[in-house]
Amino acid sequence: MDVPAPIAAPATSAATTPRRPRIARSDLPVVAIVGRPNVGKSTLLNRFVGRREAVVEEQPGVTRDRKEVDTVWRGRHFRVVDTGGWLAPGEAGLTGETPALAALVSQQAELAVKSADLVVLVVDVTTGVTDEDARVAGVLRTRAAGRTVVAVNKVDDTTREHDIWAFARLGLGDPEPVSALHGRASGDLLDVIVARLPEDEVDGAASGESDGDSSGEAGTDRSIFSVAIVGRPNAGKSTLFNRLVGEERSVVHDTPGTTRDSIDTIVDTDTGPIRFVDTAGMRRKAKVDEPAEYFSLVRALAAIDRADACLLVIDATVGVTHQDQRLAERVDASGCAVVVVLNKWDLLDAEAREKVRTGVPRMLGFLGYAPVLPASALSGRRVHVLLPALREAQEAYERRIPTGELNRVLRDAQALHPPPIMRGRRPRVLYATQGAAEPPTITLFANGQFPPTYLRYLERKIREGFSLGPSPIKLRVRQRNT
Repeated sequence: MDVPAPIAAPATSAATTPRRPRIARSDLPVVAIVGRPNVGKSTLLNRFVGRREAVVEEQPGVTRDRKEVDTVWRGRHFRVVDTGGWLAPGEAGLTGETPALAALVSQQAELAVKSADLVVLVVDVTTGVTDEDARVAGVLRTRAAGRTVVAVNKVDDTTREHDIWAFARLGLGDPEPVSALHGRASGDLLDVIVARLPEDEVDGAASGESDGDSSGEAGTDRSIFSVAIVGRPNAGKSTLFNRLVGEERSVVHDTPGTTRDSIDTIVDTDTGPIRFVDTAGMRRKAKVDEPAEYFSLVRALAAIDRADACLLVIDATVGVTHQDQRLAERVDASGCAVVVVLNKWDLLDAEAREKVRTGVPRMLGFLGYAPVLPASALSGRRVHVLLPALREAQEAYERRIPTGELNRVLRDAQALHPPPIMRGRRPRVLYATQGAAEPPTITLFANGQFPPTYLRYLERKIREGFSLGPSPIKLRVRQRNT
């Protein structure tokens, strides 16, 4: 599959053409964890970082994309990359996947090896050396000579330790025993890894980390504007994610539910960095029948709650469905900014496009503040308009409104359309102030209660008065006796 180019701006003069966004590169060394399916790669990543970052299941083929997590061990910061099961052509039956999908997953592992400073080949002591292990080791002897560590997993007690030497015949040096599930010898393996990493100018003490474990979220910058890409299965989220970050970071396949975990990448743009998070397709919980899919759903919901903005991807060839509506309600309730993307727009004729356009306000009327942008992630058409929309969303999401101007807008709104009389008296807003941003949260001090319709009117006036665009607004009413 061809790697998509980074999102490009529309044709303009040379003086005004913005630079293409690029993936933010860290100075941290990279450790890639590779191996055949079901040897414990994701469990080992979770052990390294000290928390459950990767989805783990006993069935093979759960991990498909490259998942990158920063961690620290004994003051040394590095990035760990989890990969899916690395299979040769014709071995797809091992995971129950189609040959095409298995090839894409294996391609992600190969890309991880290419970009890694050190490769950890995970093998299973309970099965011994398999043909798949030997094949992967042969590739690593060619592509990662001198920078590979063999980790023999599932060495849960001393009775298994002598079995690890069978893996010496892989030709990648002395094997290291470990039990990723129980943590046995994981510290020793980390010692070997950090000793093999290239010299790094990053000072571990600079980020406040000291000697000890890897439980901290090293290298994570919470100040970066975070955008979660969400939607139903097969809406084109991973294709859009790859298009935005400018490389093949997520596996893209026609099979619904290809993405199993939330994958994030920071992209540098002319206006600052953005963290894009690709999430698994979300279905109703009643239809989630596999543990791996359940954990994928939990991760996707957590990504929404952590995000500053969401790209809600709608499959335009299907239109807005009830599941899209429920997902939009969940996004709206999270309080983050929203941009609706009508993907696969290039596949529709004029009549179908008009039908989709009329369906959006009918099904997503409660997201009336969110811009609706047609695009094609596969071809890249109109994807360039998403960055300006996201920056507008960020500006509105972080907006601080001067108290004097806020009260002037509310006075004018009440004069133009006074509140309705309730319980024999006409309530009014006495004073207002913004108590918080992200999203803008405004407290109205009033002498009575307002009906929901009037609060929506005041919200609309505030939005219009301060160009709050695609950001939600929270209004809180506090009654005062006058």
